[in-house]
Amino acid sequence: MKLLIVSDIHANLEALQAVLAESHDELWVLGDLVNYGPNPSEVLEQVRARASLVVQGNHDYAIGSGSDPRCSAPFREMARAMQEYTEPLLDADQRAFLRGLPRTAARTLDGNRFFLCHATPTEPLFQYCRAEPAQWAPEIEGLQADIVLTGHTHVPFTLNLEKLRIVNPGSVGQPKHGAALACYALWENGRLSLHSCRYPVGDTVKKVFALTVPMEIRNQLAAVLLSGSLPGRGE
Repeated sequence: MKLLIVSDIHANLEALQAVLAESHDELWVLGDLVNYGPNPSEVLEQVRARASLVVQGNHDYAIGSGSDPRCSAPFREMARAMQEYTEPLLDADQRAFLRGLPRTAARTLDGNRFFLCHATPTEPLFQYCRAEPAQWAPEIEGLQADIVLTGHTHVPFTLNLEKLRIVNPGSVGQPKHGAALACYALWENGRLSLHSCRYPVGDTVKKVFALTVPMEIRNQLAAVLLSGSLPGRGE
């Protein structure tokens, strides 16, 4: 069994296609299929067709229900503008799919108990929790799992804590780890590993500049994609 684990695709079709080219038997998605990127419908349909397990991200919930994604401060204006762009592109069935996604999931694979969430076990949609034991310790208290799979921060990491492993595969479509590389994780033969791959980011950026949103928003979105970092940092 070769399991492909992805998160935070954010409507970036080119990045998703590059990651899906990795051979795999099963696909798990840790939320945020949509927003920020130019191809929300296409990405959603790819996930619906290929994923065996999907949990809800804050942007999935926001687009599905017409609510605030409560994202971090540097991204609020981008999220608002792109939500206005995204919502009309999805039909009622697609929005219902996003709205109806489970917030957490549990599976057992190769004798290991997996717990899946987008953000954290106690706050699956909105809580930002980085690779710091002090932040994660209260999140996993009493959790019946061997491995926690999480996303939301767009930064890949693994953290071993109290006989439990916490793994964030990073972001497929809007990485923030300092490189324009699509990130993902693989589970194979009882081993979980982090990976990244190149994708035609220039093609995605061209689509971003063709969007019907303010030019300032297009510039910011493109800068994040090209730098793999927060707006204005240029790293």
